[in-house]
Amino acid sequence: MVKYLGSKRTLLPAIVAVMRELGGDVRSVIDLFSGTSRVGHALKAAGYQVFSNDVNAYAHILATCYVQADREDVECDARKLIAELQALPGKPGYFTETFCEKSRFFQPKNGARIDAIRDEIERKGLDPELKAVVLVSLMEAADRVDSTTGLQMAYLKEWAPRAHNDLELRLPEVLPRAKHGKGWAYQGDAAEMASTLEADVAYLDPPYNQHSYLANYHIWESLVLWDKPEVYGIACKRIDVRARQSAFNSKKQFYQVLRDTIAAVRARYLVVSFNNEGYISREDMEILLSTRGRVTTLEYDFKRYVGAQIGIYNPRGEKVGEVSHLRNKEFLYVVTPLL
Repeated sequence: MVKYLGSKRTLLPAIVAVMRELGGDVRSVIDLFSGTSRVGHALKAAGYQVFSNDVNAYAHILATCYVQADREDVECDARKLIAELQALPGKPGYFTETFCEKSRFFQPKNGARIDAIRDEIERKGLDPELKAVVLVSLMEAADRVDSTTGLQMAYLKEWAPRAHNDLELRLPEVLPRAKHGKGWAYQGDAAEMASTLEADVAYLDPPYNQHSYLANYHIWESLVLWDKPEVYGIACKRIDVRARQSAFNSKKQFYQVLRDTIAAVRARYLVVSFNNEGYISREDMEILLSTRGRVTTLEYDFKRYVGAQIGIYNPRGEKVGEVSHLRNKEFLYVVTPLL
């Protein structure tokens, strides 16, 4: 899957283990802030029916591929289509101009192929699940040849070695239908969707700070929407990054919107992941969650993401900030009903 700040890759075994420990009557899970769908994908693999949700279009496409689409329904057509798209010659367009010339996220040779492949996907008018699978194939192929530390807030001063490689489409790891039922992908604000979706467990992984995922991964949003928006700044962010603000990224609004979301969630059990760099402390989170039941907190120690480990650099590649710490703590809060 794509490189992603906040990805729960290292926490997946613990999350799946927690779900299993909740008991055999747990069959369905809401993933309210799905992101890359790593968690939803792992839970689907474990047999759970998963309902994924995220406000961003690229995350919705990832969830449609990894949670909603079932391998037995899409694999044959997807393999043929990916082979066809892989054979297309490059044709420079908006993507090349914006992310290879105005900025340096990708080599022009790969930008031209992304342009040609994305145009062809749009031209074909594909079924939503099949379209999601091939879009994810393209997104992941682009991710393997980018020149960043994992965030799209900036690109590296010198080309990353992988950026010289040729773009290569691969079939994403689409899973067969889960034992407990077909999953579904939704796109909406988590605070609003909390009262709409219903399952045995709700998994919440809200943003931790002021940095929005839209700003951090604006290229994927533009690649998925293919709306060729006006951009601004050295990183060529979508102009609507300035307008599409979330209360979950606001220190003043975070506590209230999280409290309302927790109160509205329609699930017997809650599992929440958060870390020690977030807006509220472990103690405050435990108090907040205790309104829904008994809270058990599990703590894990991890390395910080690579960008935090190498320091802070300005657009000219000059180091302007020091590394403050190399590790952080991830908390898993498990909320069970009071007897």
